[in-house]
Amino acid sequence: MASTRISEQLPPLLDPTKAPVAFGNRALPRLSMELQDPELYIRQRALTALCDLVHDPERAYEAIQKGCLERLKVLLEDEDAFVRTKATEVLYLLATHNVGREAFLRYDVVGPLSDLLDEPVDACRRNMHRALKMMAEFPAGAACIVSQGLVHHLVMKIPVEHEEIRALVLETLSCCVRVDALPALQSDGVAILREQLASTSLAIRRAAASAMVGISVPLEGKQRLCEEHVLPVLVSLLSDSDPGVTASAAGTIMNTAVITKGKYQALEADAIPPLLRLVESADRAVSANALRALTCLAEAPPARLELLEHLPLLRTRLSHPESIIQRAAQTAIQVISWKP
Repeated sequence: MASTRISEQLPPLLDPTKAPVAFGNRALPRLSMELQDPELYIRQRALTALCDLVHDPERAYEAIQKGCLERLKVLLEDEDAFVRTKATEVLYLLATHNVGREAFLRYDVVGPLSDLLDEPVDACRRNMHRALKMMAEFPAGAACIVSQGLVHHLVMKIPVEHEEIRALVLETLSCCVRVDALPALQSDGVAILREQLASTSLAIRRAAASAMVGISVPLEGKQRLCEEHVLPVLVSLLSDSDPGVTASAAGTIMNTAVITKGKYQALEADAIPPLLRLVESADRAVSANALRALTCLAEAPPARLELLEHLPLLRTRLSHPESIIQRAAQTAIQVISWKP
């Protein structure tokens, strides 16, 4: 039989950038301790190993239980850019799990994360915004971001951020304005979002249009959209190739047309023809929002007179399989057919 040999060579698949992970339930306690190690390379390797582990929800829960969140909050202020970047990556991965989002609120992670809004390293800043976006997609997370006064800072970052990160900021803002649109309005958010609606990036246009829907809900938002002449831009977006953009544009026109000034600005921008085209869209949100926008516009006599000729088109929606489309079409027909 062959003699026993012990090689001095490292195993061929061992990654030298990752800390060796202990067996079983000792893995995360060891990594948690190494996150506090004064040696830079040990902290770096521990973070890299942790990134792999927390993809698993059970490991994410265990990492939180072992105190990793508190360690990561400290590492957000580390002098080493790699450590800060990896710390934000781990936090983003934790935020993809429900247990992680709950822990963010419990341990007040949003505040330390937001301190990196002016972080010079793009990758670190991108991870931070990905984590904030994940939090904002849930009502409690969005409310936390709003309550900490971060909306103003997010709005101010929109014009100066790189394209990919700008889309993330806009997506976060889109969720926050649904909780409370006033902070964005007070930060001149309408004018800044208006500029983003003309972006060549689909992700930016879609997120900006979505944010406009939320910001147009309060009366102050409707008035500001009229003052900033946003409605002609929204009417042009009704011809966008992306259903998400057109649905949001139609939804914002619907919200703004509730007030008289909004109605007549939309009519001056010739909103009726593109809205009629969208009525037949296969996308439920696009068709429903178009019908609702036409209903609001039909409260103005000139629009009602124009739309009377298109009642046959609207009646075809009464047999639509989706009840939401049926109800929207029925309401539109009633308003258009009304006689004083």
